[in-house]
Amino acid sequence: MAFTLKQLRYFVAVAETGTVSGAAQALAISQSAVTEAIRDLESDLGVQLFDRHPRGLDITHKGHQFLRHASSILAGVSDARHALTEDSKDLKGKLNVGVTSLVAGYVLSDILSRFRRANPQVEVTAVEDSGDYLEHLLVGGELDVAVMVTSNMRDRMALQTEIIETSPYQLWLPNGHKLTTRTSVSIEDLTDEPMIMLRIDEIEEATRKLLSAFGARPRVAFRTRSVEAVRSLVATGAGIALLPEMVYRRWSLEGDRIVSRDVSGSLPVVQVGTVWRKGAPPSRITREFIMTAQAHKNNK
Repeated sequence: MAFTLKQLRYFVAVAETGTVSGAAQALAISQSAVTEAIRDLESDLGVQLFDRHPRGLDITHKGHQFLRHASSILAGVSDARHALTEDSKDLKGKLNVGVTSLVAGYVLSDILSRFRRANPQVEVTAVEDSGDYLEHLLVGGELDVAVMVTSNMRDRMALQTEIIETSPYQLWLPNGHKLTTRTSVSIEDLTDEPMIMLRIDEIEEATRKLLSAFGARPRVAFRTRSVEAVRSLVATGAGIALLPEMVYRRWSLEGDRIVSRDVSGSLPVVQVGTVWRKGAPPSRITREFIMTAQAHKNNK
């Protein structure tokens, strides 16, 4: 028996919520329907997608690999429906998009993929740079729209923003670390831990401010501009990291496990949004891109 789109939707919901009950609530269906769908899907694929434990479910390595394919399939179905209901095939022209480093691989790629499939005759050019410089390009009219971290925006008077994702900070730990036995840890627990600092989108500055607000001075073990480097360093025990939830993945490129934990206390969040210049209505192409970004938010 081949798997169904319904099974894929249920699988993605369980992967996102971490529990059958959470997925059932999000889907407004019974827990038994979710359990049966996951069991049938695992049987059809011949692999175990989740490890079961009393607190919920942990996605397995094979499950993590399949999640990307399942999400892509569901996105393709959504795009197909959109193409049948929206009159966008005649949309022609150019779109200049800006993106900040943290957003490029975790948010923009999905939005661009959807936009290009729906608008094949629009030529899209994207540039990655710092938030400050993208704001400068937007105000100067050199960019039509940007997808960027908006938490640190400077020129809010000249720019219009629409939030598409809000991501709280999480603690990243190597598998087996002493803090993984806790469901939540405090900032004070991190005082003597070596920290891996990410140096993009002002994440390092925000992390230092966060720790200093609690009277803790970070013991920096490594500073890098690569999220994948942070992932590998944490997974191999070189240190821990505080990073937005949206960039968390359970596995490093080498296949080592990374565990995330919530941090108790009042922590900031990273906001990602579409940004465009005020003063003149955006073009039809820009509006279509903004709508596509909103669809990304609604499909999260």
